[in-house]
Amino acid sequence: EQVTIPHDKPCIFLEGEGRKSTIITYNDHSQTDKSATFSSYPPNVIGKGITFQNSYNLGVVPALAARVYGDKSAFYDCGFVGVQDTLWDAAGRHYFSNCYVEGAVDFIFGRGQSFYENAEIKVTGGGFITAQGRENANDPSGFVFSGGRVEDGAPGVHTLLGRAYRKYSRVIFQSTYLSAAIDPRGWDAWHYAGQEQNFVYVEADCRGPGADKSKRVPWEKNLDPRDPSLLRQFSKEVFVDQDGWIANQPTS
Repeated sequence: EQVTIPHDKPCIFLEGEGRKSTIITYNDHSQTDKSATFSSYPPNVIGKGITFQNSYNLGVVPALAARVYGDKSAFYDCGFVGVQDTLWDAAGRHYFSNCYVEGAVDFIFGRGQSFYENAEIKVTGGGFITAQGRENANDPSGFVFSGGRVEDGAPGVHTLLGRAYRKYSRVIFQSTYLSAAIDPRGWDAWHYAGQEQNFVYVEADCRGPGADKSKRVPWEKNLDPRDPSLLRQFSKEVFVDQDGWIANQPTS
């Protein structure tokens, strides 16, 4: 089935019995904006203990498990399962805590301003984990992955951390375990070759066989993990929670 929370229905709390027990699944790949199993448009939506799955698995067209637009949306212990364009992190401030995301091509994409804390990311095929769509230097959007793990879901899988969906794309991995699935280049400019100086692609204090940056693209940004002032801009409190909205939301 498809589940949609419309614009005029804010302050919704969806709670399942755990992401391995409560699974909402659908099989659609008609259009990017119509294929999502779960769509959420208003602010202040919370999901907890649910997996959203798009079971279309050919991986040749977008087939969304979820798209999230509303500001101040949070997901706790949720799963997002698909192949291509699994999670459309479309717009607004979002917080993902202890979530599982699975896919192969651009499977976390959009223009959200989002913080992923202790995410488990499983790569099931060659492609790109992220495709972030920051539009300009003043655009606050970006994806920050703090803690968590990136794992390969099949032997010999190789993926890049991200490619530029727009010309000021911004993605940060910090204190994350990166498996051998990570392509040594790390990142791809996609349609914005020649504009790499605008991207903000950062790895800080990551570990694992995929964290070797010796062969990364030369335009990846380098922040010294020993200087906390540089990384503070990408902390949860500064990046998405400046007004303390996360602590004010119910989690049970």
